[in-house]
Order: sequence, then structure tokens, then C-alpha cells
Amino acid sequence: MAQDALSKLLSSRDWLMADGATGTNLFNMGLSSGEPPEFWNTEQPDNIRSLYRSAVEAGSDIFLTNSFGGNAARLKLHSAQGRVRELNRVAAALGREIADASGRVVVVAGSVGPTGEIFEPMGNLTHAMAVEIFHEQAEGLKEGGADVLWVETMSAFEEYAAAAEAAALAGMPWCGTMSFDTAGRTMMGITSAALAAKVETLANPPMAFGANCGVGASDLMRTVLGFDAAGASRPIIAKGNAGIPKYHEGHIHYDGTPELMAEYAVLARDAGVRIIGGCCGTMPEHLKAMREALESRPTGPRPTVEDIREKLGGFSSASDGTGDTSGDPKRERRGRRG
Repeated sequence: MAQDALSKLLSSRDWLMADGATGTNLFNMGLSSGEPPEFWNTEQPDNIRSLYRSAVEAGSDIFLTNSFGGNAARLKLHSAQGRVRELNRVAAALGREIADASGRVVVVAGSVGPTGEIFEPMGNLTHAMAVEIFHEQAEGLKEGGADVLWVETMSAFEEYAAAAEAAALAGMPWCGTMSFDTAGRTMMGITSAALAAKVETLANPPMAFGANCGVGASDLMRTVLGFDAAGASRPIIAKGNAGIPKYHEGHIHYDGTPELMAEYAVLARDAGVRIIGGCCGTMPEHLKAMREALESRPTGPRPTVEDIREKLGGFSSASDGTGDTSGDPKRERRGRRG
């Protein structure tokens, strides 16, 4: 089998830049709250092309397809569970079109978000059901020409493992990130060290793994240091939010500047992260600043927790989820940023 595009890029470059926010950018184009963004793949394809193109033009080597909520469990809320294959195929096909026209190797990553369901015994979701839900979505993304499946914003490892199995069934390489949002843990209590250990137990481990979304760039970087401290051997992904969400005149606005995101990108690179991108609130201007900083600033020493706090602002909690709170502020409240 020919080497896939992402492996090829990873073997030839020290770092790759991923894209920014999908939702934030689409809301700016007029997507209304509660409307499934995936419907725009067929209803507003030019807007989706424009979303993808803006990431490529800002310097992204990888961009995610507009298919985050494109699984049957999520689409069922809009009576669209019968459109999974179609919406994912189109999301990837539009991406393929933009990537192929870019004149360089750009990876189309098929975004796969959580089902929104809870696993048994607390909920009704079984492993077999989750695998089936993700496999259906994966086949649609594969048909549309996605290079890799990009499993993201997971909080339960059971769901992450089900997506790994679905990727194997679809014969697709995959990457996977979890969202660490409460004191360095995912909503279901997974720590950075636990994820680093657990990915190695999967029958079909990801090509690269890491963290996305969460609380802000500082917290995300602290999680990344946790992967490294746990001895992670496979490439690490960091996709941090552009600052912290603030409610302003009826809109959610992220307070991270392009300068802050450029600092974050350089710190991530210096921490050994191989794939660096942004999540919520990250716009093309943030990506441009990130790319410029990554290319122009020399590699520095591996950052410490202190370096991160100084350059990106304080953490949302004293604990990083690993039990090591040395060097952390004893009393820092959410929402207070340096």
C-alpha cells in the first residue's frame, strides 16, 4: 500500500500545522445556533470550500472536514440519521477538491466527534453500537477521499477505543485526541498519563494522539507536557482553543490574540509536539501568526510549567490531573487570566 499522505509529511518534517475552528468560522458565515453544520456540506458547499481554503491559505498542512457531528446518534436529533454516508462523503469530497488544488501536500482529515451518548452501565451505548456508528461515518469520509480519520474531543476512552476499531474496519489510518477540561482530566476522568498508556493497549493504535479543545492554551500545554512525561513514543497532537470564551454583546468571543496563539505554537513545537493547530475561536489570522512564528523562530529548550504560565497566562486549576502540583499556583480561579 502506498504510504499515506500524513505519514509521508510526518517523516519529512519536524512539525505540521493543523487548522483552526470549524464552528467559530461557520457562525461568522451565518450558521445559526442549533443548526447542524453538516447540513451546509450540501446546502452551502461554497461556504465549506471557503472554510477549508482559508486554513490552507493560512499555512495549514492538515485541515479537518465539516463532519464533527456527522454520526447517526447526533444527526438523529435532526431526523437526519439516514444521511450519514452522504453528508460525510460530501464533507470529504469538498476537502479533497481544495487540498488537490493547493499545489502542495495537504492532508484531508475526516473529523469524527463523539456520539453524544453515554456508555453502559450509566447510559445505553454499547461497544458494538459505538463501533457501528463510527464505522458508518468512516466509510462516508473514505468514499469522499479523506486521507485519515481524525477522532476528536473525546472524553470517554471506551468511545475512543470504539473509533479505533471502526477505523480498522474501514481500512483507514487514524489520529485521535481527547478533551481535557477539568483539572487536567477529561469529563470522564482520564488524565494525560492514562491516555498515553491506554493508546498503546489498542489493537489499532492511532498514528498520532493528543489533546484538543479544553479550557485554554495554557491548560492544553500542561496536558501535552504530561504526555511527554509519561514517555509517549508516538507523535503528539495539540489543538488548543484561542484563549477563553467570553460572552460579548450576544456572541461568544475567544480572547486569544494571534500573538498569544503564535506563542502557544512555538511552545508546543519546543515541547516536541508534531502536529500543532487551534480549536474553538482559532481564525485564519491566528493560523497565519502561528505558521509565521513556527517558521521564523528558532527552536528553544523544552518549556516548563513556569514558561507556559508566563507566556500564555495562568491555569484554570492547581491540579494538572497527574497528582503533580509542584510549581502551580495554590489559588487560581477559572476565568482569571494573567
